[in-house]
Amino acid sequence: MAEREGGRERAVSGATAATRPRARLDQPRAPRRRILPEWDPEAFGRLSERIARFLGTGRFIVWMTVVIIVWVLWNVFAPEDLKFDKYPFIFLTLMLSLQASYAAPLILLAQNRQDDRDRVNLEQDRKQNERSIADTEYLTREIAALRIGLGEVATRDWIRSELNDLLKELDGHRAGGHVVFPAERSAGRDADDR
Repeated sequence: MAEREGGRERAVSGATAATRPRARLDQPRAPRRRILPEWDPEAFGRLSERIARFLGTGRFIVWMTVVIIVWVLWNVFAPEDLKFDKYPFIFLTLMLSLQASYAAPLILLAQNRQDDRDRVNLEQDRKQNERSIADTEYLTREIAALRIGLGEVATRDWIRSELNDLLKELDGHRAGGHVVFPAERSAGRDADDR
């Protein structure tokens, strides 16, 4: 089917823009229905860590050993009509394989979560170390500036030594009869130089 528009022909398909609702960009999309159930990844991760912690304990090994021993003893010594897994214990092997097939991914998931936590902790430690180094460098520069500044300040010991030198000089001039102060001495030298 064709339609005339401004002197041009345009092909029109069955679905036009008028029949399709326009998506508004200023509003969020409506939530879609999902076929699969949703779960909280954090809750699932915490559960996997708890299971992995339990699988790594001696208590789990003891319980698993007790269950296997009871299973084997039951299926060896129980009356024939009550035995559910006769020798070579195929069903026991299946159960242990099933337990291992679930335990391995749960342990890996727990290890991945621990690696993520370790990575975050290492990053925080690295940033803390950088801040500590920057603070130490700043304090080192400040101490160096203070030392330079103190090198230019007259200390108590330096003033004492200068005063002792002046006293000795005055005592030497008193013995000669006339006291000459340093300011007078320098003024007198300037007059002699002319």
